[in-house]
Amino acid sequence: MDTSLIDRRQFLKAAGTGFAAALLPRQAFALDTTDAVFATAFQRRDGGYGVAVLSEERKVVFSAALPERGHDVTFDPVSRRSVVFARQPGTFMVVFDHEERTEPQTIASVEGRHFFGHGVFSPDGALLYATENDFDNAAGMVGIYDARDGFRRIGEFPTHGVGPHEMLLLADGRTLAIANGGIETHPDFGRAKLNIATMKPSFAFIDRETGALLKQHFLPAALHQLSIRHMAIDQQGTVWFGCQHEGPASERPLLVGKARRGEELALVDMPGDVLAGFRNYIGSVAANPAAGTVAVSSPQGNSYAVIEAATSKVLAVKSLVEVCGVAPDHAGFRATTGTGDILAADGSEALLDAYAWDNHLLRIG
Repeated sequence: MDTSLIDRRQFLKAAGTGFAAALLPRQAFALDTTDAVFATAFQRRDGGYGVAVLSEERKVVFSAALPERGHDVTFDPVSRRSVVFARQPGTFMVVFDHEERTEPQTIASVEGRHFFGHGVFSPDGALLYATENDFDNAAGMVGIYDARDGFRRIGEFPTHGVGPHEMLLLADGRTLAIANGGIETHPDFGRAKLNIATMKPSFAFIDRETGALLKQHFLPAALHQLSIRHMAIDQQGTVWFGCQHEGPASERPLLVGKARRGEELALVDMPGDVLAGFRNYIGSVAANPAAGTVAVSSPQGNSYAVIEAATSKVLAVKSLVEVCGVAPDHAGFRATTGTGDILAADGSEALLDAYAWDNHLLRIG
C-alpha cells in the first residue's frame, strides 16, 4: 500500500476548515457586478495549485489554494457554494464560497477511495455526489456527502463500471448520468492505466435516491478502448459525451457521442480533418442551451469545435494552444488554456500568464 496516500489523507483531515486559505492568501478582490462568473482550477507559474473565479471581464475575483492539482468544479445555487475536486487519484475536495461569507473547507476521501475529479449537488443542495474509486476492488463508486452537516460522508453506491469520471444530474432531479471510462487505476501506481487491453467503458443511468441501475450502455466491442470521459446536457435533454482513445494512435475512431434514456448510444460523424485534429482526445464538453450548440475541446490537438445540437453538424473549429476549459458564454463559448489565455465568445482574448488554467471551466449564473 502507498503510505503517502494515507499520510496525505490524514493530514487533510487534521487540517480541516481553512486549510486551503492558509496555503495561499486569497485575492482581496470584490466581485464585479456581472451576469455570470466562471470557476476553474489552476496551477500558478511560480508554483502551487488553486481554484479561481473569473469575472466576465476576465479578472480573478476570488482565489483559494489547493493542496495539489484540482480538476472540475460544481456549484450549488441553493447555498451558493462550490466544490472543487482533486484530479484523479487525488484524495481531497475543497468547498468554497466565492462571495467570501465562509472560509474554504477541505474534505478528505475515506480510506480505500480517491476522487475522480467530478461531482454534482442534489437539486435542494442537501447532498453532494462524487465519483470515486474503490481502488482495491477496481470498482467505480458514487460517494454521498451531507452538505448540511459539514459534508459528512453518509453512504455510497456503485457506478457499475470501472473508472467513473464525469457525472451529471438530469432534469428530473433524480437520474444521474455517469461516464464509466473503463480504465483501471490504483494509487500505488499513480496514474498508470492497468487494463488497456481489457477496457470496457460504459454509460450508466442511475437513480440517485436508491442507487439502482436504470440503464447501462456499452460501446461496440471494437471500440472498447474508447474511454467515455466528459459530458454536457443540451436544450433537449440529450447528454453529449466526449471520449479519449487508448488504442493505437493510427486509429481514428469517432470521439463525440450522444445518449438519451430509452435510446442506444450514437456516435457523431465529423469531417475527417476535424476528427484528426483532435488527436484522439476530447478534454472537455460544454453545452449552450440558449444557442442550441455544444462545444468539445482537445488540448492535445490545440483546437475546439462548436456543434449544432439539433443536426450534429460542426459549425466552427477554432485553433487555440492547450485549450481545454469551455463554458457557455452569451451566444457562444468561453475557452481557457494551459498557457493562461481566456477567449470570450466575441473573440476577444486576455492572457493571465501567471496562471495555467486546468481542464474545466464552469459558468456560474
